[in-house]
Amino acid sequence: MFNPYSRHFYVRIWLAVAGGVVVLTLTASWLMRIAVENERERVANVPRSVVVLDDNDREIGSGSALRVPGKGIEFDVTLDDGRKLSLQMARREDIPGPDGRRTPPPWWRTPYGPGWLIVLVGMAVALGVYPIVRRMTKRLEVLQRSVQRWGEGDLSARVPQDGEDEVADLAERFNESAARIETLVRSHKSLLANASHELRSPLTRIRMAVELMGQHPSELTRTEITRNIAELDQLIDEILLASRLDAREADMGTVESVELVGLAAEECARTNAELELSEGTDASALTVRGVPRLLRRAIRNLLENARRYGGNDISLELQTEGPQAKVVVNDRGPGVPPALRDRIFEPFYRLPGASEREGGVGLGLALVKSIAERHGGSVRCESRPGGGASFVITLPR
Repeated sequence: MFNPYSRHFYVRIWLAVAGGVVVLTLTASWLMRIAVENERERVANVPRSVVVLDDNDREIGSGSALRVPGKGIEFDVTLDDGRKLSLQMARREDIPGPDGRRTPPPWWRTPYGPGWLIVLVGMAVALGVYPIVRRMTKRLEVLQRSVQRWGEGDLSARVPQDGEDEVADLAERFNESAARIETLVRSHKSLLANASHELRSPLTRIRMAVELMGQHPSELTRTEITRNIAELDQLIDEILLASRLDAREADMGTVESVELVGLAAEECARTNAELELSEGTDASALTVRGVPRLLRRAIRNLLENARRYGGNDISLELQTEGPQAKVVVNDRGPGVPPALRDRIFEPFYRLPGASEREGGVGLGLALVKSIAERHGGSVRCESRPGGGASFVITLPR
């Protein structure tokens, strides 16, 4: 028969504790009863010496006393004149009281005594243990409800973290996993929504150019179509790379030792940027573990971003700080407002006033952040003294 209480964990713990106490009480009562009976039997079989004294405290006889089960104590005495006497002491419960009634036996010696003792102990334990067990398992119920809400689609559901035991550790692990999954799902939703918008713009321009070019397209039309196709190709490439970086288990390439000086020199030559080494920095110390293709992509994205918004006055500075290597890309552009320095690393985010004609789709800096974090580092935006912005990639050496 189905018992609804069997589904509640706290009820099963409570019943287990109460049942264990009852079994312990029964075992202890049984062992105590055996010990008492054995002691009584031992005492009953061992006679004790008895001395008879007269009014002047002179010994006039001697004998022995023996406990007889069910009858009381019997005394066998022999006087000095040869007479033998036999005395019997009745049990306490057999002695009549002042009203002529016999004294009832103690409650613990009645047939129902141990049973009532077990009932009383069980009730006391059940009442005392219930609030403790209920408090212990209530957090499990809160965890169960939160997991159920999260499984039903509420990705913001979290579990309160109380205590330092296994339940608290489980709640902390669940919250961390839920937060990562919620961030990943939102990132993918944002990626899909923004990608559809960004793809629509160059496709619309290509369609209009095809309709207007006629039988003999002009060189300007050909150039516009080629630029839009390149923009589409770049967008698709960056979307695929962003998706692979979000998937932590994806293989991004072979991890090896990368010399940042050589890598940065190649990219600076490509964008005509100035390469600098911070004072006191040893070029041989600028070596990190990573995927060369991804690190090259991160540096290139920062240089292209600086070229796009900062004009021709851009530079790349390499420096070391303790166990870390830093790649700093400086420009003399309008800079980034402090309130937006975190948002610019979000996918498809553009600063207010930025035009699509300037190039870029808003994924370059997001890729830089993902690549830096994939290598155990970070990236941040700072203001440059004298005007402009500085983008700093920090990587473990």
